[in-house]
Amino acid sequence: MVKYASALAVGAGPRPGEVWLVGAGPGDPGLLTLRAADALRAADLVLHDALPGRAMLRLVRPGAELVNVGKRKGAAPVPQARINARLVAGALAGLRVVRLKGGDPFVFGRGGEETAALDAAGIPWRVVPGVTAGTAAPAAAGIPLTQRGLASAVTFVTGHDEAGGLPGNLDWAALARAGGTIAAFMALSRLDEIALRLLAGGRAPATPVAVIAQASLEGETVLRTTLGACTLAVRRAGLPTPALVVIGEVAALGAAAAEALPEVAA
Repeated sequence: MVKYASALAVGAGPRPGEVWLVGAGPGDPGLLTLRAADALRAADLVLHDALPGRAMLRLVRPGAELVNVGKRKGAAPVPQARINARLVAGALAGLRVVRLKGGDPFVFGRGGEETAALDAAGIPWRVVPGVTAGTAAPAAAGIPLTQRGLASAVTFVTGHDEAGGLPGNLDWAALARAGGTIAAFMALSRLDEIALRLLAGGRAPATPVAVIAQASLEGETVLRTTLGACTLAVRRAGLPTPALVVIGEVAALGAAAAEALPEVAA
């Protein structure tokens, strides 16, 4: 049997000179894990994303340094190299460092880039997984990502690359042929291109689509449409961000149950 050291964080928080990559979940502070909450209370330095729900930052102890390094469309982002350097510098200074990331650190969160930079500098790090929007947003809309007879596979994709364009390394025609469910992160600005490529690849215009905006927060909104009509429907709805787009037969499920539920209270 091969033994290995787990990268999962253990204990009540990072030790001096250590960095923890912590998943903040989709926004509702109630979905933060217990270990993540402990890490925030113990940290000396917290570098956080532009989180959709900021209530969890109240867990950070007085005297700890909070630094917003979030990336939002329309705002000047903090370069990733600068974030990496700040993580390394904080750890070298003997601080207990938390990198608080929306959702899960390793699902479109650049967690791999940050751990590579920490490895290169000889900085010890651990991970606290978070509830990713890829599962939380569909759940908020009552949508099962898999369903017997409808979808036996799920594909997570990102709607844009570092330059803001549609990722060039994705085979959209293959995704269209594969069927199943597609959960697209950060896809609203490129939804027209995504829809056109999936339609060109053979997905039917009547394929159900659900767009879940601000999942788990007070402003949560669910738009149900089809692949052929989604671009115009989203434009007319003027949905807030962040939003997740679910494409596939399962996107038609859960509508009746979701409409019967009381409004979400943050």
